[in-house]
Order: sequence, then structure tokens, then C-alpha cells
Amino acid sequence: MYLTTEQLIIYKNQGFILLPEYFSRAEVGIMKAELSTLSVEDSPKKILEKDGKTVRSLHGSHANNDVFNSLTRHPFIVEPAMQIVGSQVYIYQFKINLKAAFSGDLWKWHQDYIYWRKEDGMPRPQVVNAMCLLDDMNEFNGPLFIIPGSHKEEMIDVLEHNPIGETTTSHNSGESSTWISSFSVNLKYSLNQKTITSLVSKYGITSVKAAAGSVLFFDSNIVHASTNNISPFGRSTVIITYNSIENIPLAVINPRPDFLVGQNYQAVTPLGSDALSQKNGELHTQDKLDRRNLHPLPH
Repeated sequence: MYLTTEQLIIYKNQGFILLPEYFSRAEVGIMKAELSTLSVEDSPKKILEKDGKTVRSLHGSHANNDVFNSLTRHPFIVEPAMQIVGSQVYIYQFKINLKAAFSGDLWKWHQDYIYWRKEDGMPRPQVVNAMCLLDDMNEFNGPLFIIPGSHKEEMIDVLEHNPIGETTTSHNSGESSTWISSFSVNLKYSLNQKTITSLVSKYGITSVKAAAGSVLFFDSNIVHASTNNISPFGRSTVIITYNSIENIPLAVINPRPDFLVGQNYQAVTPLGSDALSQKNGELHTQDKLDRRNLHPLPH
């Protein structure tokens, strides 16, 4: 399902676009069921919060999970991604961020592209993030904060943060993993208060509040963050990063694990629009009607 001309203009101008309730209630339920299983599995792909027990994020789950693999090839996500980057795309990164009730910690102000440029050798920001909400995101459970238009600043170079006393860990990891600092509370490349104050003065600030099933497409240079979750409402999001097949990363000295940086550069072929529903039977009639009304044809 392609974006309209108006939607593409919005994305270009503000660096993101929110598509409310893009996936049906039934499809969200299918994904949530898989998430509950993945969260309890022992895996080095699982990042824990500072308490050493709360799951902060899961990585590369699409590689061995049929439901999330289907999500990465769903036309409602792949087709807009191709429009935005201007070419065919491959899966660069897949992660599930969980902000647990009462204990989900913050994500500091940052841009994504600086990590991919400095850590992975990505030549250009010809890449897009697609965030699928598996829970309602509201003012209570640590919503995503965005500085609209900040992507126009392009990559803001910052010094590498060297964490002292870093306690965020990879589950079952018996050795120090430098890549963890890209996903911990003390992010490796975060923006300072002076920079954020200046950007907000120039562009303003907004928060993303939307129902489960909504999808947010956002630019790799958009400045964003989220607070900790002190509410009783947990929230989880799937973030799929699609890179252009014309933007393959260059070789780096210390490459990150392949569950963080996709090594399969083959262009994604979209599945049918019922890719997720086929995993758990047919959608309910009302879900089908809702979907029909949510997705206008492109201009």
C-alpha cells in the first residue's frame, strides 16, 4: 500500500509520518502473542534494563520467527519504504523495543544514522525506519518524543560516549559487548542539552500518541527520544529499518553482529496484504472493513 503524494510531502517536511491503526486488531494480537514467547527465550540478542531482569529490546527476531518475518515483507510497510528511499530495499535492522510498566527506562536524545555511519560504514542516510506499535502509546507510558524537521540538520556529529559503570547487559552474554552501548540507557552517541534546546527552539517538539497497530515512518536523522515508563501500562514497538540496495555499508574494522546489521542485501519482495492474517486464520469482518477505510489508493 503506497503513500499518497500528500503523505510523502508531510514525511519530507517533518521527517516522519504517522499512519493511525494501520494494522488491524487481529494482526496486532498475532504479533503480541509471538512477543510473549520471544521475551522469555534465552538469547544474546536480548538486551536487559539496568535491573538485569527487565527486557529492554530484542534483536533480529525476524530471522527465526515466521510472524515477524512476514511483517518485514508486508506490503503496507515495504512499499512505503521503497517510495521514501527511492529504490528497492533490504532489511538492515530489526528490533523490538519494550518499555515495561513501571521499569522501562529512557532513551536519550539521539539520531539513528550516526550509529550506522560510524559503526557500520553506511555511506548515505538513504534508509527509513518503520515503527509498528503493538500497544497504545500515550502520555503515560513514555511516548516517543520527536523534534519535527530536525532531519534537515543532517547528521549532527557528536563525541563518542564512554560509559562508566554501564549495567545494561546482553542476556547470557559472558563477555563485554561494545555494541550494547548503542542500545543502553547511556547511548554511545547522544545529543547534549544545549543542542536539544537549540533544536527545539528552531523546530518545536511533539510526542507520538497513537493506538496499537499504528505505524510511524521516520527519517534516520530525525532527533528523537523517550522518557522512562512509570505507569502501569507497558508498551512495545517493532522497528524495522529498510536500507536502499544502492546504499550497502562499507567494510569496517569491528563489524557488529549480523543480528544487528543485516548481511542479506537481497531486495525484499512484498507478500500479499493478508500476510499476517494467514498466520492465524482469516481476519474478522470488521477488521477487513476497517482496513479498507484506512488505506487510500496513491494519487
